[in-house]
Amino acid sequence: MSNDSPEIANNIEADGIRTNYHDSGSGEPVMLIHGSGPGVTAWANWRLAIPALAERYRVIAPDMLGFGYTDRPANVTYNLDTWLGHTVAFMDALGLDKVNLVGNSFGGALSLALTIRHPERVSRLVLMGAAGVSFELTPGLDTAWGYEPSVENMRALLDLFAYDRSLVTDELAELRYKASVQPGFQEAYASMFPAPRQRWIDMLASDEDDIRAIDQRTLVIHGREDRILPLATSLRLAELIRRSELHVFGCCGHWTQIEHAARFNKLVSDFVASPA
Repeated sequence: MSNDSPEIANNIEADGIRTNYHDSGSGEPVMLIHGSGPGVTAWANWRLAIPALAERYRVIAPDMLGFGYTDRPANVTYNLDTWLGHTVAFMDALGLDKVNLVGNSFGGALSLALTIRHPERVSRLVLMGAAGVSFELTPGLDTAWGYEPSVENMRALLDLFAYDRSLVTDELAELRYKASVQPGFQEAYASMFPAPRQRWIDMLASDEDDIRAIDQRTLVIHGREDRILPLATSLRLAELIRRSELHVFGCCGHWTQIEHAARFNKLVSDFVASPA
């Protein structure tokens, strides 16, 4: 992929890690943390949300350590502490004292843990199809984390992500497959969540007492037909977080921000504008 790719934007050193990130709009900062699909980038995950949210806010969307066009150091151990350390270092490098945090899936687990460990850095929290509580490994997530590169495998995986299969074209499968086989991408990805995979769900989960102690206003969003992360995870998060509200989209898989983009963007935009 050439450097005129929309997936490559700005870069900054965060704790020695050269980090690729998008930075659009102005105003109150909203930071978007992507999920953990193969070949994922902040842009692939948030391309429909960034311009919409940037009409009201400063929107920052980094490629997380080991993903996209952010560095993949050879000696890194991928775990919750490593990802949180990189996220905080990234915020420090940009001078972001406090952000509204929007996390998708794996990014939801990171956002939840960041809010627990560094509550002073988070004003509002949005969790979309989020991990972060324990649940039984789904066949869909097992397939995603166990991805072996091929156009056919990518197509099958994207079919699992979307409720509306018309969103999953051969062109999209080809594009995401090519993204997944960029130099170093698959090697890093394969090292993150090797089988048996239940342990990585548990590694990403926060303690339920810590979740109960979260005081930030929290918007929990999930697609009812999600086959990657069960709806039960968001129901549990909404039960545990005192100042939470829950929005469940029907006829929606794991891609709320793509499958219901306009409504997702309005929901998040209005939530961030509401009193903290």
